[in-house]
Amino acid sequence: MSLLVEARHRLGTFTLDAAFTSDGGVTALFGRSGSGKTSLIRIIAGLTRPAEGVVRLGGDVLVDTARGIFVPPHRRRFGYVFQEARLFPHLTVRQNLNYGRWFSPKGTRPESPDRVVGLLGIADLLDRQPANLSGGEKQRVAIGRALLASPRLLLMDEPLAALDEERKAEILPYLERLRDEAGIPIVYVSHSIAEVARLADRVVLMAGGHVEAAGPASDVLGGPRLASFADRREAGSVLSGRVEARDGVHGLATVRLDGGAAILVPAAAVSPGEAVRLRIPARDVMVATVRPEGLSALNILEGTVETIEPDGEGMASLRITCGGDHVRARITAFSVERLGLAPGLPVHAVIKTVALE
Repeated sequence: MSLLVEARHRLGTFTLDAAFTSDGGVTALFGRSGSGKTSLIRIIAGLTRPAEGVVRLGGDVLVDTARGIFVPPHRRRFGYVFQEARLFPHLTVRQNLNYGRWFSPKGTRPESPDRVVGLLGIADLLDRQPANLSGGEKQRVAIGRALLASPRLLLMDEPLAALDEERKAEILPYLERLRDEAGIPIVYVSHSIAEVARLADRVVLMAGGHVEAAGPASDVLGGPRLASFADRREAGSVLSGRVEARDGVHGLATVRLDGGAAILVPAAAVSPGEAVRLRIPARDVMVATVRPEGLSALNILEGTVETIEPDGEGMASLRITCGGDHVRARITAFSVERLGLAPGLPVHAVIKTVALE
């Protein structure tokens, strides 16, 4: 189901003027704090009425300021998950979930509670009180409550921002299952490139209230615009592929990338045949003009330099074409000069296996 958003709104000295479209899956609004992400998702939810704009989901017009149309939040059938779980403290998990079912409209096929409970792995929590849950467990329950309202669209505003790294690692696999199995389009707000790289199908890069880039996650997160709006140390590549084999003895898996190259990654819990997405930080990619030998690095991809761009502080950003995939490397400008690197030059991208996410 396609989503169209066009919004112009002023909040004090801040002006939001942004537009994007989405055709389903997970669309991430990504950018630094203060870039306008939350302001935009509040307009989609109907919590803020824009001065000018249009919001349309499928064939339903929810906002059209030129025509005087504004559908209130409770009639939009959108689920909203905030930074904090906002569970009712006096209700059990089961009762919090049942509260969501009250908002499932009559005449629609209600979401199965058993399916949602299984999807989010919360069967063992049903009789517990929110006070006895971890932060990650609370967020899973909050997501379940939103799903049981049978939403047409799920809005998630920095749902992991209040969690520590351990709790984030706990909930991310459930968010991946939600993306792959729930079949509900999601707009996901985050300033974490690691979250966005792992979850998003499409990324809308925001800065200063404007959309600076939009497109597939691999293009935006591996594109040249990212370095201007995120920490340069976070720049990198996002590649997709499928697990070909798993080496249980050494804890490694072979992933065949969509572009054809094979790469070794930490196996974790992946299985042969599973579709995976890899994030390769640009700072962890070395560049060689001849194939190196005697290295501990297990991944050496043949490629061609596509572009070289200054990246500040004496650094340079390289985009290397490796078959049908693109790998970004961040090296010193001195290394570019010393190796005689230039667009069109054949090179080898050397990737440390331990750097892969």
